[in-house]
Amino acid sequence: MSHPSIMLGGVPIVIHAGAAAESIEPIGGSSVLRLSTGAAVKQRHWERHSGSISADGFMPPGLAGLDYSLPLELRSTKVQYIVGSGPSFTLTSTPRPDFPAWAEALVGEEWMPAAVSVEYGKATVVPVAGAQLYRCCWFPVFSVFAERPVESQSDGTHSWSLSWEEA
Repeated sequence: MSHPSIMLGGVPIVIHAGAAAESIEPIGGSSVLRLSTGAAVKQRHWERHSGSISADGFMPPGLAGLDYSLPLELRSTKVQYIVGSGPSFTLTSTPRPDFPAWAEALVGEEWMPAAVSVEYGKATVVPVAGAQLYRCCWFPVFSVFAERPVESQSDGTHSWSLSWEEA
């Protein structure tokens, strides 16, 4: 399988802009409350994602022409995955439409390719004989708010970074 490019607002970030470091982290409206007995209860109201992308390359990322006042589609290359006894998994984000989700089954000590289908955020892996665990993997796509990248240049190297939050 070929590796996709990060895309923001339809603009691919080419390798000449640097090998990007990507992070994805959960953000959310949750809190731990204490009952009169002292027992903890976690309440969750909402959850989304945020993250950052940065690189050093031979050219800038080319994202200056985007309208940052609107949500932008971010097609990430940070692999998301879920491991479990399967064969069904609820995905935590939407897979990129241009790179479908894939799955593997742990048979003995080896991860073997397994067929998978995804519908409405649920992945179903075709059972594999002798599998102890299954892993479903995907590259996510998000609708995000971001600011223009912070950019600098030194001795022909372009450094840039941006942060985003899911809309």
